This record gives sequence, C-alpha cells and structure tokens, in this order.
Amino acid sequence: MNAEMAQPQAALGSQGKYVYCIIQSNEPRSFGPLGIGGRNDDVYTVHYKDLAAVVSDTPLTVYDPTREHVMAHEQVNETVLRQFTVVPLAFGSLFRSEQDILEIMRRTYDTLRDTLIKMEGKVEFGLKVNWDRERVLAEIEQQNPSIDGLKQQIGHGASNSAYFGQIELGRLIEAALKERSDAYVRDIHSLLRGTVLASQANKTIGDKMIMNSAFLIEREREPDFERSVQEAAAKYDGTLSFKYSGPWPPYNFVQIRLKVGQEQGSS
Repeated sequence: MNAEMAQPQAALGSQGKYVYCIIQSNEPRSFGPLGIGGRNDDVYTVHYKDLAAVVSDTPLTVYDPTREHVMAHEQVNETVLRQFTVVPLAFGSLFRSEQDILEIMRRTYDTLRDTLIKMEGKVEFGLKVNWDRERVLAEIEQQNPSIDGLKQQIGHGASNSAYFGQIELGRLIEAALKERSDAYVRDIHSLLRGTVLASQANKTIGDKMIMNSAFLIEREREPDFERSVQEAAAKYDGTLSFKYSGPWPPYNFVQIRLKVGQEQGSS
C-alpha cells in the first residue's frame, strides 16, 4: 500500500502521535515504554471499528532515519508481532493528534482491513548468501577452457596483445561469475519454493554477497522454512554461507504510508 507519508511542520514543543503499525483488535492494549525518541513513552492502541493503530506520544518533529530511531520503530513492530498480525507503517509516520489518526483510519478502513486479511498469520524472513569468490573463481577457471586458454596466450603474447587479452579475460571472468551467481540464486529459490508464499530481491552489498532476499511465509511454516535453508546451506557448504533472520513484520511486502487529506492508496 502506498499513499504519501505525513511530514508535519509544527512549532517547537508541539506534541503529536507516532504510528508504528496497524493491527486488528477491539480491546485497548499497551505494549510498554518503547516509544521512539528516547523518552520511554508508552506504546498503546488507538481504535477505529475493529482496527487499531499502535502509537506513542512524541514531539511533533520529523525523525531522521538514524540507527537508533529505526531500531526503535522496528522494536515496537516486533513486540506487537508476537501477539498480532502486523501491517507496518513506513518509518516516520507522524500525526498531530489522535483525531487525525482516526480520520485517516476511517478514510482508509477498507484498504487497511483487506491488507490485514491478506497478511493474516504471515511473517517475513530475510536471507543473505555470501560466497567464497576466490574458490568459485578457481573452479570456473578449471572448468572453462576459453578462460584457461586466454590466460596462456596472455602469458606468451606481446605487451600490446597482452593488454587487450587482459581486458577480454576480465570480461570473460565477470560474465562467468555472474552466470554462476545467478545459477546459485535460482537453485536456492528452487529449494525454498515449497515453503514460501512470495519473495523480494533486495540490493546486494559488496562482491561477496550474491543474494539478499526477503521471504513471506506462513507463521506456522517457520520450521519448514528454516529446515529448507539449512538443507541449502549443507548443499553448498564451503562455497556459500547463509545468514537468515526473522520473523519480522512483512516490511518488504506491504508498507502503509498515510497522509491526512488523502483518501487511500496502495503498493
């Protein structure tokens, strides 16, 4: 879901409400002094019909996405996730008053409720896969006659031809590495397919990481997913290393951005 996030301009010292997520609940709930901003504000619910926004009081100011602030936002969502299906709001969702929250919930009620129904009993896991690049490269060179042959030519060629040979060798190696990386990722997805509902590929970091993906799974299938990851890790032991994390709210699969005055939107 995707509507514009509120970015209030307020006088210094004004108080507002920070919204973390939406849950389905008819009863008022409190989740403890976990509020963003370091003041130990209580996290509690604001209700409209059968839905509830999980909020805390806060100075009405735009929060920079620092590690401390993002972790506070995520900690609340993870705490609520232990008891409820969670539809997370985008980081930095602030409103001037409880009345503004109720108004936007009224306007977006159907969309919020439909999203909660779709996410019922579902959680997100993250999986990062790194490879031993030098080991993979050595295997590629052994298995690829054209690369080995070109290396031999470079070693015996004139300086000019060796220069262009090095360029061609680099091109061949990068292409072979990408092909091998893509093959690993496809196989890992194939091994996990039976336990996941959806996946989202995220940007990899550095030349060792070949996969950085999020997976949406049924909460009751967490053991099956973890077992599949462990089986994949055993298959590629020594070549690939696996690191998975979760369960998380479904950040990569639904994220609400709300703004007072807009009807509703989705992503």
